[in-house]
Amino acid sequence: MRQACPVPDSGSTDAHPHAATLRRLEKSSGRLAANAIARMDETLPWYRAMPPENRSWIGLVAQAGIAAFTEWFRHPETPQAISTDVFGTAPRELTRAITLRQTVEMVRTTIEVMESAIDEVAAPGDESALREALLVYAREIAFATAQVYAQAAEARGAWDARLESLVVNAVLSGEADEGALSRAAALGWNSPEHVIVVLGTAPNGDSELTVEAIRRAARHAKLQVLTGVLGDRLVVIAGGSNDPIRTAKALIGPFAAGPVVAGPVVGDLLSATRSAHAAAAGLRACGAWPDAPRPVIADDLLPERAMAGDASAREQLVEEIYRPLEEAGSALLETLSVYLEQASSLEGAARMLFVHPNTVRYRLRRVTDVTGWSPSDVRSAFTLRIALILGRLADAESKL
Repeated sequence: MRQACPVPDSGSTDAHPHAATLRRLEKSSGRLAANAIARMDETLPWYRAMPPENRSWIGLVAQAGIAAFTEWFRHPETPQAISTDVFGTAPRELTRAITLRQTVEMVRTTIEVMESAIDEVAAPGDESALREALLVYAREIAFATAQVYAQAAEARGAWDARLESLVVNAVLSGEADEGALSRAAALGWNSPEHVIVVLGTAPNGDSELTVEAIRRAARHAKLQVLTGVLGDRLVVIAGGSNDPIRTAKALIGPFAAGPVVAGPVVGDLLSATRSAHAAAAGLRACGAWPDAPRPVIADDLLPERAMAGDASAREQLVEEIYRPLEEAGSALLETLSVYLEQASSLEGAARMLFVHPNTVRYRLRRVTDVTGWSPSDVRSAFTLRIALILGRLADAESKL
């Protein structure tokens, strides 16, 4: 019986148009990798300074790169997943251990070693083919390197966004603890002395673009920020300024139309819950003051917040306005009450109190000194009136 002639395997080395060069390349791969590592040790100071474990991983990457070139030279027509073949041998953490610039230097050194060995590795007449193949492969490796670092950057960005969202949500919900501080530190928050929370409505569209716009505004204003979009709210925790209005104005650009409220200044991130609570209460109550400025300080909304049920605002009005007036003497409380009841008329109040108008004027100046709110200003007078009502209610409740 006649035997069929064996058909050469198209994937075998013998069937390759440059079979001799391919065999020599396979035999030289270990030596080329060793030469590349030696060249790195000689010319790259950062490589010499690395821990042995990381140098070992870089050596594996160099070996994988040369092996991948050999396979690519064997099947140039087959699409190769170079990034997986080369960088898949090293752990993902290596992209944090060495920078993109260092990786480019590593790849360049390896390619230079391979290029210098072309005349030695290539079979006679194959030098040009091997050199051309190496040039194309070097281009592909450059693209693969960029892809690996881009994917790592995207993964880090997604992880950082999740961390930041956890911190912002913890502050807003009143659950900030040492864990939140650790997460914030991992994001670059270096514990500034002054912290302010700013709240407003988030714009429609990509929340990542909004967050990035806040970060640009913060960099321009030299502020640290932790920010996020929670539902329809844009939350910014800003550090580095003790001026709530200046801070809010510097960051207001990315907010959607509508009120923007800045909470009070606090000393650190753990205390930012108090600033966030005040800002959130102010945002809810802002509709009761249609002519409120934009941005507005949460403490300027104390009357509306108190009427909306904010217990901390009620307490603040009593403790910061009513109690100091009470301690300053009954004359101030009585004069302020009568003045407000008489539609802010000095003469009317003087008649009701049986004193000279100048006495009323003096006492009202004392009210301003004691509380920081001027009875002659319409908005301040409204705040003082609410504080008096709440103070009287608190006194009445304490007697029950």
